[in-house]
Amino acid sequence: MRLKLYNSLTRTKEEFKPLKKGVVGVYVCGPTVYGHAHLGHAKSYVGFDILVRYLRYLGYSVTYVQNITDVGHLTDDADEGEDKVGEAARREKKHPMALAELYTRSYFEDMDRLNCVRPDISPRASGHIIEQIELVKTLLEKDYAYEVNGSVYFDVSKFADYGKLSGRNVEDMQAGARVEISPDKKNPADFALWKKAEPNHIMQWPSPWGMGFPGWHLECSVMSMKYLGKTIDIHGGGLENQFPHHECEIAQSQAANDAQFVRYWLHNNMVTVDGQKMGKSLNNFITLKQAFSGAHEKLTKHYDPMAVRQLILNSHYRSPLDFSDAALFAAHSGHEKLTETVKAVRKRMLQAPNGPIETKLAKQLRQFRVKFEAAMNDDLNTSVALSVLFELARVANKLLDQNTTDQTLSAIDALFGRLGDDVLGIVKHQYEEQVSDEVIDKLVRFWIQRRNQARRNKDFALADGTRAELDNIGIVLEDGPDGTTTWRWK
Repeated sequence: MRLKLYNSLTRTKEEFKPLKKGVVGVYVCGPTVYGHAHLGHAKSYVGFDILVRYLRYLGYSVTYVQNITDVGHLTDDADEGEDKVGEAARREKKHPMALAELYTRSYFEDMDRLNCVRPDISPRASGHIIEQIELVKTLLEKDYAYEVNGSVYFDVSKFADYGKLSGRNVEDMQAGARVEISPDKKNPADFALWKKAEPNHIMQWPSPWGMGFPGWHLECSVMSMKYLGKTIDIHGGGLENQFPHHECEIAQSQAANDAQFVRYWLHNNMVTVDGQKMGKSLNNFITLKQAFSGAHEKLTKHYDPMAVRQLILNSHYRSPLDFSDAALFAAHSGHEKLTETVKAVRKRMLQAPNGPIETKLAKQLRQFRVKFEAAMNDDLNTSVALSVLFELARVANKLLDQNTTDQTLSAIDALFGRLGDDVLGIVKHQYEEQVSDEVIDKLVRFWIQRRNQARRNKDFALADGTRAELDNIGIVLEDGPDGTTTWRWK
């Protein structure tokens, strides 16, 4: 069975065939960096991490591009409102580029902890202004765009296939458009390629049409084409980006190049809380840092990032994932059991008698691999693939108490590594010994007592230094009004 992916454009599962044999270009819409990443982001980027990992497992040479949006994404996700990064920068009293840098670093820290492979290329929208201006000029020359008062809009009436990805038609879009539509537009459905900037708008650049900034949709077209070519194999993103973002990308890219823009469109579904989409606009989100530290009212404990990853893999990337502390705790427990099995196999392997792999087990391991690949080839069915790892763990646990040969255990460990590490990313190549929560609590309380004694002795340098050292390893001390000190993870 060959890999089949659900193509949002054709609404069918299609056998995957890259444009160039053995080589795959993948572009995924990255985050708009105006806040810390939350669980909704994790579902999206873990999902596409699995895609890239599995393509490489199959032997493809993959170029993975995931952008950083640091300008142009307005608060209504279309052409009106304030720049999201600019708005957050004003609220936090920072320069927009300083804020973008802060949250870009935060995003990659969280993705590293989730064991997501880094993109091969992470272009920033603000670093590709020249290319974006050139694409706007091309669309104007080809009469797909028009300029009004320093802004440039794409004329959707000139592009017959507009709406094909989302299943919408222009007439319905115009009928449902907001009353406060820009008077500069010929049609309500037209979208901005370049926006005129007001004098107080910090992020703006010179262009042939005056000072301004690029449209959000334009950015992804430019960056994907620059690094992957006019036609790319796979474009991924959240379901909420299908319209207008991806619809507009198709229109402007194909109008400019007279070539198919994307061959396979993949969209992940969302994380929900009590049936509502988790998102910053609804203020119902849990950041990944809160999940990892337990610092949220909906969480009963801090969670290993791999528990979050396992929770995401329990659901299909195209299905919604309803979040609850109970579901996360179950994923945490499941991951702990899997981890303990892998550790036990590796430890027992060092003490096992020399000998070849048992014939019956060798056949069983081949069957596990076939079942795993069948699940992954069926549009990346990670929940079934994950169940194969747990079947393997049950077999391994039974063999641990027997006189199993070293080569048998080595073959089991190799399969854990190939399927659980290389593809699913939830089995580690090497584990460090973990200190129990009870021991950590005793150690921290010892340092709290030392700090309190230093304060009584008026040795404030030692007291402040102790607090700073604990903060460096992620432990926050909180002094209560009654003189007691408690601690928590960041």
